[in-house]
Amino acid sequence: MLPLSGTDIFHKTNPIPTAPALQGSVQLARLRRRSMGFLDKDGESWSCFLVTYQGDDAHWRGYFSFRPQDGVAEEDEIRTAEIFVEDTEAQIDRKARGLGRPLLSGLLSSALHARNREGSDSPQLRKWFRTMLKTNSRELAGAWEEDGSPAGERTLAELRSIYASYRLDQVAHFITLVKPEDFDGAVDRVLAGKAFDFGAKDRLQFAMMVVEFIESLLPLPPFEVWVEDYLSNPEAYRLYTHTLHASGLLP
Repeated sequence: MLPLSGTDIFHKTNPIPTAPALQGSVQLARLRRRSMGFLDKDGESWSCFLVTYQGDDAHWRGYFSFRPQDGVAEEDEIRTAEIFVEDTEAQIDRKARGLGRPLLSGLLSSALHARNREGSDSPQLRKWFRTMLKTNSRELAGAWEEDGSPAGERTLAELRSIYASYRLDQVAHFITLVKPEDFDGAVDRVLAGKAFDFGAKDRLQFAMMVVEFIESLLPLPPFEVWVEDYLSNPEAYRLYTHTLHASGLLP
């Protein structure tokens, strides 16, 4: 999250996780990833990666991993089963690059089907909240970080809009740091056991209940403290907002 006065609000450790569905304990440090380009699926852009690693038997194995355009965490990715088993990594790379786009698109569709069949709704729920918060943040303050206005010349109304946008961005950032399954459970508890229905007419009301609950737990500064820090460090806030909204990555 965006630090105030040089102090991080949250701290987290990053232990090396294991790749999902791999046999044994293949550490992330042993995985090698290379981009295979982009695929379009139902109007959404997906990054495609070839992932390889050398097994304990000295053979090289490989599979494809897909990440949506707004995906920012490992949990947002879906993957195929292991497709390649070869003596060398170069053999896998050559075979993978020989596959056409239609086949890669078919593998993406298959991976999506497998995820849906397993009932993995948690990433979808977290993604829906992030998208909703981004939309509302933009409605509050627009793309203020790109308009070039000096911080000291902004009106009080503009500053309050940017502050409201900042608070929503902090909630979105926090949600991204939470594991999908943990977020799903938290939403269930906040809503007192009510299932979150994406098609329900009152879904926004339920969503705001969750957002307000999270916001109440975050150590967010009052407007007077925030505006002083913003006016002292406008470039830090501009870069933070640009990174979060434009690239979809965590600052």
